Formats: sequence, structure tokens, C-alpha cells
Amino acid sequence: MAPAKAGDTVRVHYTGKLEDGTVFDSSLEREPLAFQLGAGQIIPGFEKAVEGMTPGDKTTTVIPAAEAYGTRSEEALVTVPRSDLPPEIEPQVGQRLQMQQEGNAPLTVEIIQVDEHQVTLDANHPLAGKDLSFDIELVAVQ
Repeated sequence: MAPAKAGDTVRVHYTGKLEDGTVFDSSLEREPLAFQLGAGQIIPGFEKAVEGMTPGDKTTTVIPAAEAYGTRSEEALVTVPRSDLPPEIEPQVGQRLQMQQEGNAPLTVEIIQVDEHQVTLDANHPLAGKDLSFDIELVAVQ
């Protein structure tokens, strides 16, 4: 069996954990994740970990934030008037909202602060700024 290389479609099972061991995602109870190596479909550090593996190989890798979801950006924080939110939404800290970006791409934001007149939204990915650990098993290479 040839090792996985750029251009190959691979299928993997994985479990992703935070530094404290908290599991944030796992494919073990569903179909393996399929993606094309080198196509930028997943975080760069995960691709690097899979490249060179052969089916049946297992590895555990720590991916620094810069090779995962990036560092947190202050530019991804925005404060808007409460009146800009739809009237049926009663904003609460921790609430997630879908917004439309230019070009109609959806963007998920989290409300991080609310007062009488304004709401502060955070568009950073929830895992931005975090080093991640993944247990990976290469299931197949196509």
C-alpha cells in the first residue's frame, strides 16, 4: 500500500481534543471523514499529519493554533446597535447567530456582550487560538 500523498482522497477516523483533554469532535460514531489531501479542505496541521500514512496507521498529533483555526483576531469582534438585530431575537451572551457576509456566504457569530443599546459579536472560529490534539486513524486511500 502506497502512503497517502497530495491529490489522494483519504478517509479517516479522528478524535479532536483540547489541551485539557476535552473532546470537541469525533468521527467514531459516524462515517469516516473523507477529503482530498492538498486541496485545503481541512486545517493544514491535520493534512500534514495524514500525509505519508498508510491505511491502518494510527497517530496522535498536536496541532498548534496557527496550523489549526488560526489565532484569535480582535478585528473579528464587532459591536452593533441592538436595533440591527431582528426584533424576534432577545440577545444573550453565548448565543450563536447566523449572519450573511458579502457574497451571501453564511457566517456564525457568538454574542459575547450585551447591554441596553448594543451587542458585541465575535466572528472568530470557536477553536481559534487553541492548540488541538487529534487521534487519527487512516481508514482508506483512493
